[in-house]
Amino acid sequence: MPNRLSDRAAIIERHWREQARTRRLYTLIGGGGLIVVVALSLVFANEANAGKFFERLPFFFDFTKDLVPRDWLEVLRAMFDLPSPYDDGSLKYNYPEGRYLVTADLYIPEYIEKMLETLNIALLSTVIGALFGFVLSFLAARNMMPNALVRGVARRFMEILRAFPDVVIAGFFLAVLTLGPIPAIMAVSIHSIGALGKMFFEVVENADMRPEEGLRAVGGSWIERVRFALVPQVLPNFASYFLLRFEINVRASTIIGAVGGGGIGELLRLSISQGHGAKTISIVILLFGTIVAVDQFSAWLRRRLVGGDAFLPAT
Repeated sequence: MPNRLSDRAAIIERHWREQARTRRLYTLIGGGGLIVVVALSLVFANEANAGKFFERLPFFFDFTKDLVPRDWLEVLRAMFDLPSPYDDGSLKYNYPEGRYLVTADLYIPEYIEKMLETLNIALLSTVIGALFGFVLSFLAARNMMPNALVRGVARRFMEILRAFPDVVIAGFFLAVLTLGPIPAIMAVSIHSIGALGKMFFEVVENADMRPEEGLRAVGGSWIERVRFALVPQVLPNFASYFLLRFEINVRASTIIGAVGGGGIGELLRLSISQGHGAKTISIVILLFGTIVAVDQFSAWLRRRLVGGDAFLPAT
């Protein structure tokens, strides 16, 4: 018996060493292939690309250096539309005279107003995406839609909606509807329907089907089974995905704004093209602070919705 155990242990050890050698060989081959691909990509970027990557790289650091303002208080002045002692007419700040919004006593600086516009685009687009994705998710879920044709059409439709980046969709709508937030809302909404619909129907397919079977046994309709058996289970995860998508859409709305979709992204593009370092930095700070605040708030709310706080130590 001891000899058998020792022989088996030797076989296992030999097999483990062979697998370790095979894994090391595959790792070396994969790493070498990755290095070759990256090297070829850089060569292509430098020779075939019109931008001449390596030749233009030093200009990036020159651009960063030019962004440093002569006075860091200029960043705050630009953010809140305050008069600047350096304004010779080229800064084009919007001073408070005659620019009162909401009420006669409440003045909203332009950058903050545009940031709110970006948040509105993201929020409205996420709501539209969640509403349509909610309906499509139950039509695409295998456990709730036995009809393969309906299920396949719903899934293919969502795949088509999320196949193209929202920036590409926005470019199409901007060409048709001209500049403004409406094309941005339509583009982000279309992409959100496809993305949220996929995440939603995966949640539905992993739901506990025993409540649904009970309702079916007593004659409940399809809508009643969805309403009373599935929705209470999946709603917390749906809300979590909704908040996650809202975070993504804030960034997407900013990028689309840079190509004419309104919001803070448009002002960021203009400030960079005009070489206004203080304005660019103030927009970046405002954008960064807003995204961090949205991320932290939505992460906290998601933990509350799905019960993540149960695993945290009491304070």
